Amino acid sequence: MINRYRTLLGAVAAFATLGTAAVAPAQASAVAPVSVTFAAAEDVFISQAEPAKSFATATWMSVCGDSCGSATAGQRIALTRFKVTGIPENAEDVKVTLDVVSARTTDTTVSVHPVTGSWTEAATTWNTRPTVGASVVDSHTGFTAGATAKLDVSSAIQGDGTYALALTGTEATTTVLMSSRETGNRGPKLTVTYTEGSEQTAGPLPFTLPGTAALRASGKKVFAHYFTPYPVSLDNQAPANDYYARNYLKPEGESGKHAAYGGLLRDRPLGRDPISGDYALADLKTEVKQAIAAGLDGFTVDILSVTSAHWTRVQNLIKAAEAVDPAFKIVLMPDTNGLASVDSATLATSIAKLAASKSVYRLADNRLVVAPFKAEGRTAAWWSDWMKTMETQHGIKVALVPCFLDFNKYRDAFASISYGFSNWGGRNPAANSALTTNIDRAHGLDKIWMQPVSIQDERPNQGVFDEAGNTENLRATWKGAIDGKADWVQLTTWNDYSENTQFAPSRNAGWTYLDINAYYLTCYKLGCPKITNDTAYLTHRVQPAAAEPSYAQTKLMKLRSGSTAARDTVEVLSMLTAAGKVSVTVGGTTQTYDAPAGVSAKTVPLKAGTASATVTRSSATVAKVTSPYTITATPYVQDLHYRGASSGR
Repeated sequence: MINRYRTLLGAVAAFATLGTAAVAPAQASAVAPVSVTFAAAEDVFISQAEPAKSFATATWMSVCGDSCGSATAGQRIALTRFKVTGIPENAEDVKVTLDVVSARTTDTTVSVHPVTGSWTEAATTWNTRPTVGASVVDSHTGFTAGATAKLDVSSAIQGDGTYALALTGTEATTTVLMSSRETGNRGPKLTVTYTEGSEQTAGPLPFTLPGTAALRASGKKVFAHYFTPYPVSLDNQAPANDYYARNYLKPEGESGKHAAYGGLLRDRPLGRDPISGDYALADLKTEVKQAIAAGLDGFTVDILSVTSAHWTRVQNLIKAAEAVDPAFKIVLMPDTNGLASVDSATLATSIAKLAASKSVYRLADNRLVVAPFKAEGRTAAWWSDWMKTMETQHGIKVALVPCFLDFNKYRDAFASISYGFSNWGGRNPAANSALTTNIDRAHGLDKIWMQPVSIQDERPNQGVFDEAGNTENLRATWKGAIDGKADWVQLTTWNDYSENTQFAPSRNAGWTYLDINAYYLTCYKLGCPKITNDTAYLTHRVQPAAAEPSYAQTKLMKLRSGSTAARDTVEVLSMLTAAGKVSVTVGGTTQTYDAPAGVSAKTVPLKAGTASATVTRSSATVAKVTSPYTITATPYVQDLHYRGASSGR
């Protein structure tokens, strides 16, 4: 597959260090761009008003809405096909435009859609038309006679191949475009512009992350669940002695209230030195930049309160998104647990206040997306009345996307009031082995589906954990989203450190999980990218699952019922440009195996000591990673959080 875009966010590694360094901009390519134009192999239009008629000899193409020519069913659609050849696999900065020349001046809008199914210019009529995809690739408004209009179809073209596109309109006025049969070579054309890249790339990722614009052009969205109790800093102190270090990571923290389970947390956000000014807002800007650098479209923000410090953080998160990039969207997620005592009118007023921001996510029809966590905490009738209040009292139409703890129990009751569905999901491979079923059920009800994607889940204060199987659960949840064609994805979570579900850059994993996630995110949105940089990821716990802590904990985590069985393994997840030999050393014991090109995972037994992995090819080392986290059979406190390390950072 074409490596279609260079990243627009350059050196994301800046965020892996302490401090608040900004993301470096992309460097301009030193290679001159190449532009290739392909004339339409076939083009024709079809008419609903004349469903059996062929217009294969016409020198124009008509595009018109349902009410075209005052007809009740008069839609006209233009079809065009191109054969694209000669685009190199290492093409970068790729942009593809569909160029059409107008025969009339009209103030109309034309949209381009993908087409599936066979058709021919000579034989196609309305009655024999192929399938026109519902998704809009791009639209253009306003046509001038003799002028060329350009529509960006980059997301629909994946390199060499044959592609069919449809042009549709909604107005009663006809848009008339030149066909390939018109004299003067003014028929539809496809222009591909690109630069040739190198086969091997530098940087922390094993591939070239597509630019922000390319990722956002996809109709598929990836959000991360933001949990307000755990911002980057709680007191603007140095990480060695800040609130996390003093009170959350130590058993005796907060006057010993967390002693029974060995401390509230096992991980924390990447620390930083004290900063001047509004540090809370500055930290939220940093997190927005981190998420953008990882390819995310936005945050789903957990709204626990409409009055406390958590409410202030929600408002500041929205301000941070506005300041950094208003196109990074915040999805409002009122939490029925935290808001149990908040009445409908108060919640409506609070949500309406947030909705005034241009960073808060709305659909193309301007409906406000609201995705309540544990939606079943209120009845469907309650939510229906609340939505009416939003519209009648605040002038805001809501697209409800309830996130359930039990989707199958409540889906039918909520179907009539919901735009889409989601669930919180499980955190172990056994729970995530058949994810397409729920997606199919949602689609069968004509709803979009937001698939939860997760790494792991360990909760010291609740005394429970899931067996994630190193990165197996992460890969399984992404496979479900991709195979099931989920409309959106919610990473659960960005920063809930009390449940150890975090993707955010952290002390225990750095950027490892976000880097791995970036690969699968790209697969989901644009198709899997070519591996251009040999990279190895190492994941492991720092103790065997059954090891007893030396600290006198009275509450130990136990395996969640129904989870995958606990295991003690070190995993190497390799992403290689070509086959290589991997040597894994754990606790002084080395095992060697052959890894194929592309993505593969291999586990070896966990042992006390250090863990490392080296990838060689033709006797040369192409990737090497040593975990900074020592494995012990006698931990101080029970710690079942999987660490992560990368050869790329």
